[in-house]
Amino acid sequence: MSMIFDHHPQHLRRSVLCLPASNQRAIDKLAELDCDAVILDLEDAVAEEKKEEARANIRAFFKARGTADREVIIRINQASSTHYDTDMALVLECEPDAVLLPKVRAQDDILDVAVFLSENDAPETIRLWAMMETPLAILNAGPIAEAGRTAGGRLDCLVMGLNDLRNDTRIPFDPARTYLIHWLMQVVLAARAFGLTVIDSVSNDFKDLAQFEAECIQGRAMGFDGKMLIHPAQIDAPNRIFQPSAEELAEAEAIVAAFSTPEAQGKNAINVAGRMVERLHFEQAGRIAARARMIQARMTKAGKKI
Repeated sequence: MSMIFDHHPQHLRRSVLCLPASNQRAIDKLAELDCDAVILDLEDAVAEEKKEEARANIRAFFKARGTADREVIIRINQASSTHYDTDMALVLECEPDAVLLPKVRAQDDILDVAVFLSENDAPETIRLWAMMETPLAILNAGPIAEAGRTAGGRLDCLVMGLNDLRNDTRIPFDPARTYLIHWLMQVVLAARAFGLTVIDSVSNDFKDLAQFEAECIQGRAMGFDGKMLIHPAQIDAPNRIFQPSAEELAEAEAIVAAFSTPEAQGKNAINVAGRMVERLHFEQAGRIAARARMIQARMTKAGKKI
């Protein structure tokens, strides 16, 4: 029996912008930005003396937050830090869409937070995201992802963190990410096995948009759903690249239409424009069409065209 779980994602996560929660000016500009999701960071991007100010900024943001048109995620400090308890109290108060857990090493790192949330009557709408940025996270990618299929596990998304992973493994920077590709693909495989979203790592040089676009193209080819960003200048590329092309969408719509005819009912393979297409292609086409509809709805709301 196959252990691979299919899913139609409920959220767009092409462009996931991470901002230091201590940067109030950047937070104030969020309403003008086109990113699909926002991470308000309390961890490494925030200096020790700025942690409380950052929490206050997050608290004010959620009090003023109107109708949610994109996900807002809080990245907390790791469980071993002196900030963890205060960060989790803030999560219970603000009820973000998700909590991003740093330095994840094993499945229990996910389940322990999930139990805490449940014991404190946090709504099920608060999901968990995991930073895959340690050697143990890569070694345990399968069991970590399985938390997404564990009752009460809350896990929705895996996020690659190559800065920490490079540091721990002593792999130097390489624009092609040559010696990291195997680990990136291992995390994609784990996410797909358990029906999770998976987000590619940040690109540190936000001024080198050509390199960033190349990483987006590579990430999409690997199977990632989107890209984590550190600057608004990076939003456009993943929004373009991690969406179906006109050709992909046209093919998907043709396959869906063909399988929806009375003659195709009960068949596992049919002829579509001279090509034998199986039902698994119909399922893929359904995902593509659903993603395109989500993007179109977002663009329409923003007064743009896909």
